[in-house]
Amino acid sequence: MKVVLISPYEIGRQPFALAQPAAWLERDGFDVDCIDLSVEPFQLDSIIQADVVSVHLAMHAGARLAADLIPQIVHRKPNLTICVYGLYAPVNDGYFRSLGCEFVFGGEAESDILSLCRAVRDGSSLSELRETRISMEKLAFTRPLRSLLPELSRYSRLTCADGTEKTTGFVEASRGCKHLCRHCPVVPVYSGAFRVVSTDVVLSDIRQQIEAGAEHISFGDPDFLNGPGHARRIIDRFQQEFPGMTWDATIKIEHLLQHENLISRFSEQNCLFITSAVESVEDTVLDKLDKGHTAEDFRKALLLLRRLAISMQPTFVPFTPWTTLEGYLELLRQIVKLELIDGVAPVQLSIRLLLPRGSSLVDSEDREEWLGLFDSKMLGYSWRHSNSRVDTLQSSVQEWVISAMDQNLDRMETFAGVWAIAHQYIEGKVPELKRTSGTKVPQMSEPWYCCAEPTENLRNQTMKTIGSDSTDEIHAIA
Repeated sequence: MKVVLISPYEIGRQPFALAQPAAWLERDGFDVDCIDLSVEPFQLDSIIQADVVSVHLAMHAGARLAADLIPQIVHRKPNLTICVYGLYAPVNDGYFRSLGCEFVFGGEAESDILSLCRAVRDGSSLSELRETRISMEKLAFTRPLRSLLPELSRYSRLTCADGTEKTTGFVEASRGCKHLCRHCPVVPVYSGAFRVVSTDVVLSDIRQQIEAGAEHISFGDPDFLNGPGHARRIIDRFQQEFPGMTWDATIKIEHLLQHENLISRFSEQNCLFITSAVESVEDTVLDKLDKGHTAEDFRKALLLLRRLAISMQPTFVPFTPWTTLEGYLELLRQIVKLELIDGVAPVQLSIRLLLPRGSSLVDSEDREEWLGLFDSKMLGYSWRHSNSRVDTLQSSVQEWVISAMDQNLDRMETFAGVWAIAHQYIEGKVPELKRTSGTKVPQMSEPWYCCAEPTENLRNQTMKTIGSDSTDEIHAIA
């Protein structure tokens, strides 16, 4: 029996969430095919022989691409069994069912996908699987089947500080998250739970990707230190087997400060950089988001990493219902003061908060001042800032960032444009900005970012890349 697994988009990573269920299905005797739309074209004929198609909705941009794709699949093969799974599946179950998906799985979905495929193969009843399911089952993960995916060289690459590039492998050591940040898309599905992938499986996955050409390993966990002991064991074994191999991970600001000794250990084990969701330098906004850190904590964590010779890749959501114009200027000033211009992907300066279904932010006490209706096609709630000038500024910054990307401007040139736009708009004058040149920090060719509201311009940019041979031009947002 033929099963096709599809990933529309996952920030330039070779998707674990395709490779893991593929391994389960192949082990059970199914004929499995994997399609990653971010790096390979999709031909409707590829599903003609399929009995089940399962689409992974990891990112907001990917979910919207899936919403365009699924009706085409249904039209091409009306009786095909289709399911969606991932973070954006259960919170949008009604919408995807209306497009033709009968089955919706969230959380640890591999077992449900396998059960669905077995039922179709054996002609068993599907009634128990028709309800939207969010499983928190502790799964026995196996080595992901990555041989069915495009080569690693076609995915996001690491550009080192000296300008050289490294093919990058992408590994998941855990899923879910202990924390309840109010804007995070993980929370509505996992509700504070997280599940680890065994150390042996993680090392086996690292090993197979290095054999396939990986020169750097990126850990894609929502937070690598949700389980600090688990993370330490993985890095110890990883570095023992592959001494000198560089790596990166995503870690919360509060975890960086809480686990300074472990971060120090990582600095001796070739950790190249850490991505951290700073989100804002306004404490009022950070409190609304329940981020668990302050603006001062961000600065302390940055100084800690610099002392340990680890770069920080901060991410931001600079435009929220609580952002102030002065707060946005302060963000730009802090980026300059902390010498972070080369370390911040330009898109980070334009991001507008995404409010997916299930976000606890829609229950904020002041919601009547800014919250709009839920838009099923946008997969999120609309909102307007109580000060319309903030929305106008966001639109102007976003247009400039997109234009700068199209012109291939570097980060300093792009930041200078944002600096001028914001100061001219807010203060009527533009302070001198000391220019720097050259890339001084390592960075991925496709930067990490999430919790961002989509725009038609950015979505159209993503649509144009489906089927392209490179992820360099993808500007979609999670």
